[in-house]
Amino acid sequence: MAARRRSRRELLPEPVVVEALAHDGRGLARIEGKAAFIAGALPGERVRFLRTRRHRRYDEGECAEVLVPSAERVAPRCPHFGVCGGCSLQHLDPAAQVREKQGWLLDNLRRIGGVAPREVLPPLTGPVWGYRRRARLGVRDVPAKGRVLVGFRERGGRLIADLRTCPVLHPWVGERLEALSALVGSLSVRARLPQIEVAIGDEAGALVFRHLAPLAPEDRERLRAFGAETGLQVLLQPGGPEALEPLDPEAPPLAYAVDGGAVVIRFQATDFTQVNAAINRAMVAQAMELLDPRPGERVLELFAGLGNFTLPLARRAGAVVSVEGEAGLVARARANAEAHGACNVEHHVADLARDPTGAPWLAGGYDAVLLDPPRSGAEAVVGHLGATGARRILYVSCGPATLARDAAVLAAQGYRLAAAGVMDMFPHTAHVESMALFERA
Repeated sequence: MAARRRSRRELLPEPVVVEALAHDGRGLARIEGKAAFIAGALPGERVRFLRTRRHRRYDEGECAEVLVPSAERVAPRCPHFGVCGGCSLQHLDPAAQVREKQGWLLDNLRRIGGVAPREVLPPLTGPVWGYRRRARLGVRDVPAKGRVLVGFRERGGRLIADLRTCPVLHPWVGERLEALSALVGSLSVRARLPQIEVAIGDEAGALVFRHLAPLAPEDRERLRAFGAETGLQVLLQPGGPEALEPLDPEAPPLAYAVDGGAVVIRFQATDFTQVNAAINRAMVAQAMELLDPRPGERVLELFAGLGNFTLPLARRAGAVVSVEGEAGLVARARANAEAHGACNVEHHVADLARDPTGAPWLAGGYDAVLLDPPRSGAEAVVGHLGATGARRILYVSCGPATLARDAAVLAAQGYRLAAAGVMDMFPHTAHVESMALFERA
């Protein structure tokens, strides 16, 4: 039976010294040999610890007071930091954030995967404010506050934070949260509108309003007027991801460019795209440099999405076999390939969370593989990659623990970790995106 968790708040009488930054961005201290995870505390600091939860092997809590601050502590830009759960590291200098993330990556590779890169890649960095181009904002009508709340969840809770601004969101949206609150508050369905999805391209942006009750004609007019005033496209979503109704059917398509502008990816507002445009451009460029696809080579791409890597690969390789699990994304990836005249791309729809034994796309042999799995990793397919004959495998990861797990599987198939490094896709958060190159030993 699991130990019962106690949640009484208790300010410890003695200050504690923070030893390190845990992988979730909280400070790690030890109190009489027991680990304590302290939100808002940084390595080297001496702090007062407010314990909020007790467990058998560790405690959790908050930094009640900083007695001796770290030299790397900075003033958070956002007035909602500490309440909003969207960011956890605004109090740490951005360069130090990246250094910590690089350390977390290497620690996971060593501790879980039993591997170390021959070369540690310099981190990919970019703008740390206004970078976030994709987000799902929670919406809740709170009569007691006299307003509709629009924003991320509160830290450690399920309630929506009462945000007035968000400096990490693209300014087209981050500076309009109060206007969005007022807009939703004016609608007849304000209590039945739980989410606004944000999608920003290079030249245009969109807001997708998820609603669980029919809109009145006046609601549509207010939403249409908001779009006209702000320049943001407004779409309605009464059902699933594909159930989209644009209020302006003539609006230009959402799109972004990579590969020096030679590749333009069109996307739907609810499609998965990378949140950080600058890092995405740098990521694609680094991927092409590391994998080094050449004319005449055959490349397998897994978790291909809309073609973010597919089309840059197709410009360099002889043939690309692209595999993605979501049929809608594959349809749009095909359209993107056709728009670029990429006739050397073969598209497949396949559930990559299942054993691919016997899959047609796995046959024929490959020179290189590129995979960009979700945070859960590529456990079902990574054990089959050695059989492809690929000499180079590039793994783009958004979860260092699952990357490390999969790295051990690749090592057992005769691959060595040639290079690895982080990409600061999500500044001010503990999310770690990374890239790792494996080569045949």
